[in-house]
Amino acid sequence: MVSRMLARNPGPFTFKGTGVYLVGADERARHVMVIDPGPLIPEHLDALRRSLHGKHVTHILVTHTHLDHSPAARHLQEWTGATTYAFGPHGSGREDGPRVEEGGDRHFVPDVRVRDGDVIEGTGFSVECVHTPGHTSNHMCYSLPDERALFSGDHVMGWSTTVVAPPDGDMAQYIASLRKLLMRDDRILYPTHGGPVRDPKPFLQAYVDHRLEREAQILDSIRNGCHTIPDIVSQVYAAVDKRLHPAAARSVLAHLIQLRREGRVRSEQSGSETQYFVS
Repeated sequence: MVSRMLARNPGPFTFKGTGVYLVGADERARHVMVIDPGPLIPEHLDALRRSLHGKHVTHILVTHTHLDHSPAARHLQEWTGATTYAFGPHGSGREDGPRVEEGGDRHFVPDVRVRDGDVIEGTGFSVECVHTPGHTSNHMCYSLPDERALFSGDHVMGWSTTVVAPPDGDMAQYIASLRKLLMRDDRILYPTHGGPVRDPKPFLQAYVDHRLEREAQILDSIRNGCHTIPDIVSQVYAAVDKRLHPAAARSVLAHLIQLRREGRVRSEQSGSETQYFVS
């Protein structure tokens, strides 16, 4: 019932590429749901169209609106007339307005805005919506209850941890969403990047533990005299490829925002530089 095609957009944040899931795509199932159509790359659009030849696409589901996930939805809808579903446009889950990062797809607006617990009915399948803000404010996972399967988008990836980049990314929400999935009874996770996760609970717990460990490392780094984000990144991510340090800096900022809200860290402005101190 579930098949997957891979967009040829490999990279440090996409692993081998964006995995586009086709639900109902087998010899007997002519009605198909597509999850995360992928990036706006001509070769990918051609491959997507070939993969769907002879199928009737009825639903297009988007987990979130980053440029490697949602842009192809417009073309897929033009070919098929299928209805698009998502939490909302980029930044729509934020309470303080739509100010979002550069990597967002600002053109995608779903036909149907879904919320946590909503059920999408298709021919031969039923999908439950599971809101998991954190990586983005509009991030939505999709569950196939009968198979105890969850399409986890970028909330949980099969090869690496997820970047949480403010202003749209929120570390407190991200950790809360991980704990939300820990309370579920999914048998398998289908991430958009990386392979299936066949034993979700220990994998999810490791994700939570990793974030709490990073939080502790950041606090230790500040105590040891690293008071700016570049200094914290240099110490905490010393073993990480320096090409990933800009993304690491966004995750550090997300942790610091959370710690500041909790009163565990304070910030002071020194010229154009923000310095952080343990409260």
